[in-house]
Amino acid sequence: MTESVTMPNIEGEHIILRGIKESDLEAYYNFLLDAEMGRLTGSQGEFSREQTAVWIRKISVPAEDRVDFMITVKETDELIGEVVLNEIDTDNRSANIRIGIRGYEHRGKGYGTEAMTQMLRYGFEALKLHRIHLGVYTFNPRAIHVYEKIGFQREGVERDALYVDGEFHDMILMSMLEDEFRALYEVNRDRKWTN
Repeated sequence: MTESVTMPNIEGEHIILRGIKESDLEAYYNFLLDAEMGRLTGSQGEFSREQTAVWIRKISVPAEDRVDFMITVKETDELIGEVVLNEIDTDNRSANIRIGIRGYEHRGKGYGTEAMTQMLRYGFEALKLHRIHLGVYTFNPRAIHVYEKIGFQREGVERDALYVDGEFHDMILMSMLEDEFRALYEVNRDRKWTN
């Protein structure tokens, strides 16, 4: 993935995926503070503004093993979340994908579905990945439904993968292969991904 030095802006119908900027600090910090988003994604840490600023500097620089895009609403440029390809394995052409959307008012509007589809397209077309996988907790049926609707296939279950509020929770493992994505969505392997 070293040939991908600059990150493009990826324009969808209602959202734009873009790299993070230092000026996003307040919006990104508020995103990280969203308790419901943290619960749904299994995040258990707390973040200070200073830690968030350091993290922004880290993810604003392209890395071989991850690609971080901010999800912004096209009409307003409001930062409402992130979608990330991490654990990128160039030898096996695979990566993990994760997403978070801030605020009840932004969930259920299709932003997450659009962001996931655009990021899958980027992963399969630009990064030439073969397999993209994720984990989703059983207490998040809305996300499970969205992932299945997009085309992810269930692979198995990590039993008791998360311990929170005195209970263990299973994680469903899901993946999509490039041929499956190609069968569901128009794929342009020759697309130029530039700024």
